[in-house]
Amino acid sequence: MEYGHKPVLLEECLRGLNIRPEGVYVDGTLGRAGHSREIVKRLTTGRLIAIDRDQAAIDAAGELLAPWKDRVTLVHSNFDRLGGILDELGVSGADGMLFDLGVSSPQLDDPSRGFSYMHDAPLDMRMDDTAPLTARDVVNTWSYEELRRILFDYGEERYAPAIAKAIVKCRETAPIETTFELVDVIRSAMPAAALREKQHPAKRSFQAVRIAVNGELDALAAMLETAADKLNPGGRLAVITFHSLEDRMVKKAFQKLASGCTCPPEFPVCVCGKKPKVRLVNRKPIVSGPAELEENPRARSAKLRVAEKCDPFDL
Repeated sequence: MEYGHKPVLLEECLRGLNIRPEGVYVDGTLGRAGHSREIVKRLTTGRLIAIDRDQAAIDAAGELLAPWKDRVTLVHSNFDRLGGILDELGVSGADGMLFDLGVSSPQLDDPSRGFSYMHDAPLDMRMDDTAPLTARDVVNTWSYEELRRILFDYGEERYAPAIAKAIVKCRETAPIETTFELVDVIRSAMPAAALREKQHPAKRSFQAVRIAVNGELDALAAMLETAADKLNPGGRLAVITFHSLEDRMVKKAFQKLASGCTCPPEFPVCVCGKKPKVRLVNRKPIVSGPAELEENPRARSAKLRVAEKCDPFDL
């Protein structure tokens, strides 16, 4: 397997999913099929439904998963349509679902996609290249207040006001067209001390713009709302996150699903009657060990959380 295609937390995901050979599984973020390939290898009469919004991923998977094509269904779509996708396929419930929320290595490494601050390319950042909104649109047409908000909320960038102001000022002269042009604007707005930090000065801003372009947090919220309902009893939901915004969303969603009761804390007894939908397989997120970090530095920020669908008859 090529270095750039190394699936993150692979063994931990496979253990977390607790794969049964006859089960139905969903890989909601197919990418370059690293996780999918290992899941489908473990199926006999089972089925894998692999979803990705990037047509290039779907096209590549046709070859990568060819030896198991009788067990695989490829779907070009966003995982925020999870419920609709399964309904359209006639699947009433899955025995496991995996969502790796990182940008796939081929997307990062292909300069033409405009995801990386390390390559000069047109500002794009679309995971689905048929989508209308690009990074160029966001950078050149969104207001100062909108830019400041996404830089702060999605990138957790402490210099968000200064960077947003610099972007608005620069584009008054000419549109910002390329990734390196945007990097230069970001650098110009940051103090010298920030530029000396180990992390690339544009990392947080590029993350923010990418999230905005692809509606990533909205899609994640929609998926988390649906996934547990589409699991069979005993089925596992595994989610890999790569930054604190995503991890907080997944953690809170899992806690809510595992608690059941929605009564105010001051109520002496439960009156809502709601029962837990899942149990938490791991209370704390699973992270990569030294061996994986040595082989794949991109796994450094990865966190895996796993939940199991409760059997209502056991509650």
